[in-house]
Amino acid sequence: MKVPAWLVGEFFGTFLLVFFGCGSVCAAVLTGAQVGVFQVAIVWGLGIATAIYLTGALSGAHLNPAVTVSLAVWSDFPKARVVPYVITQFCGAFAAAAALYFLFGGALQTYEQAHSIVRGQPGGEASAMVFGEFFPNPGGAPLTDAARARMSHLAAFGAEVIGTAILLLVIFCVTDARNKARPQVLTALTIGLTVTLLISLLGPLTQACFNPARDLAPRVFSALAGWGAGPFTANGWGWLTVYIVAPLLGGLLGGGLYKLFFQPGYMQTDEKETT
Repeated sequence: MKVPAWLVGEFFGTFLLVFFGCGSVCAAVLTGAQVGVFQVAIVWGLGIATAIYLTGALSGAHLNPAVTVSLAVWSDFPKARVVPYVITQFCGAFAAAAALYFLFGGALQTYEQAHSIVRGQPGGEASAMVFGEFFPNPGGAPLTDAARARMSHLAAFGAEVIGTAILLLVIFCVTDARNKARPQVLTALTIGLTVTLLISLLGPLTQACFNPARDLAPRVFSALAGWGAGPFTANGWGWLTVYIVAPLLGGLLGGGLYKLFFQPGYMQTDEKETT
């Protein structure tokens, strides 16, 4: 029995996305390999571009439940495929988190010992952040009351909605064949660089999720790997509202903006060129 091409694409594409992306966070926090948000962001962006180039022909390279849901609502993507796609994305992200834990496990323990971080205890988000995400960005240190004051729950929700909306708007626009200015062979790179820009801007605030599978699967893995309930309690219900609901809502918003404003414009310019 052959494995469906879409399943291969979504599993391995999401695996690569999380492996490169969360791997850059692991390297930055645990070893100091990257300096500053931009260096992490550019690895994320290039990793996403690589994953899209490898898997786009197999599954369309959604690699993100927000993309899948938005495509099902605003395009002709089959709604019956949404749940299988999302489950596969989650599995790919979980496998990547497990691989990173295997590779960086020693560095993780050394970092926790050096900074008196105890998994499953208050402050455990200082090391759990290499898997799941928190607001504001812990930066490898326990969140303090002063740090939390920099980013309210509502502002974090808004950041994820806006960031994901921009990402989906770009995806819809650069993949529309009627957009004569679309980057064509550079489409994947354009999407990846958009993520780089968004992480550079919003990463210090929310760690810049924009992808429920990228966050939830590694977050679940971290809970199973010793952090317990911490990844789900450090921001209250933020793990659900900010990192799952907000990206899904933002994806729908971005697709709606494309459908309402950009698609009609592309259709008009296309009609003018054909008449």
